[in-house]
Amino acid sequence: MPDGFLTDVRWRNHSLAMSAPLVVGLGEILWDVFPDGAKFGGAPANFAVHCAALGADVSMVSAVGQDQLGDRAIEGLRSRNVSTDFVQQPDFPTGTVDVQVDSGGHASYVFAPNTAWDNLVFTDELRAQAERTDVVCFGSLGQRSPSSRMTICKFVEATRKDALRIFDVNLRQNFYSDEVIRLSLEISNVLKLNDEEVDTVRRGDGSQIERLKDVREKFELQLVALTRGEDGAVLITESEVIECAGVPTEVVDTVGAGDAFTAALAMGLFGDVPLRKIGPRASELASYVCSQKGATPELPDELKSLFGSENG
Repeated sequence: MPDGFLTDVRWRNHSLAMSAPLVVGLGEILWDVFPDGAKFGGAPANFAVHCAALGADVSMVSAVGQDQLGDRAIEGLRSRNVSTDFVQQPDFPTGTVDVQVDSGGHASYVFAPNTAWDNLVFTDELRAQAERTDVVCFGSLGQRSPSSRMTICKFVEATRKDALRIFDVNLRQNFYSDEVIRLSLEISNVLKLNDEEVDTVRRGDGSQIERLKDVREKFELQLVALTRGEDGAVLITESEVIECAGVPTEVVDTVGAGDAFTAALAMGLFGDVPLRKIGPRASELASYVCSQKGATPELPDELKSLFGSENG
């Protein structure tokens, strides 16, 4: 890492960093329900699947119902090498989003209320898992209910001081508030967001980069990662701003691309890969996901070893 990067976080020595990190996707598991069927989703779950494909030891912390969709979600995660030991099954239905596409190709979404992931309970087992966790990623949607918000915050706060705490904003409709964003930033050390979310996170004048510099400083974040679609990404630390060009591709489906970027970012940071290499490679993974159908396509071998054993 560049000098001064993550200076407030006591990273473990390099020999430990080279082992597979224990990664947690924290938040919603849901199904996108289309007229012709349902597709598995949820940003933290997509993140978890991509991290597992990149070689991490991954667990999902969430909740699904005691129903067919819940069972399918658990089976699907396990088939992609994501542990479901910490996926609770309360007496609430598995989360769904009804997706309707009009004649112009524009989609509208209706999130089912009071679902399983709205009722995530913080337990002694979750606290113990948090204390073991190297990387945790969470967003705003999973915090739409007070119960799950409290659980997510407690889990993140229970991680070690040297853990990577990534707040991947993922704004959805009106399922967030200024307070949720502020509290999430206060317990994180890395912020990831897209260019459409900047105005919500930091209103005001100035360029997006200048405003995100202010956010980084105000919340003492070690890194802010801004994704800009085909225009690439920007990585902002205390000492530098690295702009990464986009990777041209024939777009089939953009769903899950941001989650893939976050997964590659997390793996690169944990592996002590220089930022100047993390950005382009994370963009490469996101570009591949855009070229495939679905949020979590199987990755070719060259992308599974995106960072290899390289550390500098």
